[in-house]
Amino acid sequence: MKIRLLGEPVLRKKSKPVKHITAAHRDILSKMARTLYASSGIGLAAPQVGINEAMIVVDIGSGLYKLINPIIVEKVGSQVMEEGCLSLPKVCIKVKRARKILVKAQDEDAKHIRIEAEDLLACVLQHEIDHLKGKLIIDYASFWDKLKIRNKIKKFKGKERHGKLPKL
Repeated sequence: MKIRLLGEPVLRKKSKPVKHITAAHRDILSKMARTLYASSGIGLAAPQVGINEAMIVVDIGSGLYKLINPIIVEKVGSQVMEEGCLSLPKVCIKVKRARKILVKAQDEDAKHIRIEAEDLLACVLQHEIDHLKGKLIIDYASFWDKLKIRNKIKKFKGKERHGKLPKL
């Protein structure tokens, strides 16, 4: 699976909910997990591989989560962490998020699950769920940070060839 980079329209679209979980969805989640590990990431959302459906995979080192239609139903506290993104290589942004969250989702077998997450896991789940809403870490950046990032974006593969930068 090819990871989509900033500027590709699929990253800004709101993902469609999965109505019926099929073998094709399970296959996509498995391929997403392989792509996540091959990219040395800790989270990946379906839009990042060009699929406009509400699915994410997350593994912060304590086991793989494959989630379908995840939603955050509760948030507590706050934390600021520097975040990177596979769709914005070499870009890091400090993002303020909830420190603890409760996520409801379905697993790949269509079972309803609840995940109580805190600290890094809470951060990653919020990051990936943002992707399902078409939101990226640069949306949290200050004006000055966006100016700094713009120079890094110029280096994204394929962007210089077109002579223009994606709109921030």
